Amino acid sequence: MLLILRTIFVVIYSILVCVFGCIWCLFSPRNPRHVATFGHLFGKLSTVFGVKVELRKPQGAENYGNAIYIANHQNNYDMITAAKIVQPTTVTVGKKSLLWVPFFGLLYWLAGNLLIDRDNRAKAHGTIGKLVDQFNKKRISFWMFPEGTRSRGRGLLPFKTGAFHAAVAAGVPVIPIVVSNTHGKINLNRLKNGLVIVEMLPPVDVKQFEATSVRKLATHCRELMAAKLEELNAEVEEREKNGKI
Repeated sequence: MLLILRTIFVVIYSILVCVFGCIWCLFSPRNPRHVATFGHLFGKLSTVFGVKVELRKPQGAENYGNAIYIANHQNNYDMITAAKIVQPTTVTVGKKSLLWVPFFGLLYWLAGNLLIDRDNRAKAHGTIGKLVDQFNKKRISFWMFPEGTRSRGRGLLPFKTGAFHAAVAAGVPVIPIVVSNTHGKINLNRLKNGLVIVEMLPPVDVKQFEATSVRKLATHCRELMAAKLEELNAEVEEREKNGKI
């Protein structure tokens, strides 16, 4: 019964956000500020799913300039966890097929997100040039999932290098974001589904890797995120066991 009620509420809420969001975005289409606004609105659904999401940011994170944010990509629940920490003027880079998702696809595009054709390698590589061009024109940041796909309980997958090539080419920092485990954690028929911690790590200065390689930059960021993910998962397990959430 709880699953049915949650499903009905989430569907109605999502449609309303998408429809009114599209209307709102028409007054300033493709404005990068829209992404954080609607990301945070979808993040409010965490309460409906019975998940307590704890956000952690470095001091002064609100004043960061252009950057590339990278995050671990677990499953569709990223929409109610990671979405809560999206910074203003940050847009995501998503696959072109998202445009065809009913209601959501149009909002995703109107909000200013960048769509790429992952099946066309030439166009996908051309995305790096588009990112650099956007960095040079305005204050904007990009959110990317370097794993390239949902991990679905397989841990932190190997990183692709596109995000790191873009960061080096534009001379902007990489800012890792780590979300504690959500795989198998959320039961829609259960009232409370525990704690999820979303932590933003300090910026990684890409200039330190100019004399080495983009792959070493990617490896360094992955190591940072893997260590933090293990740390957060252990903390969540301990706090849930002791009822301190």
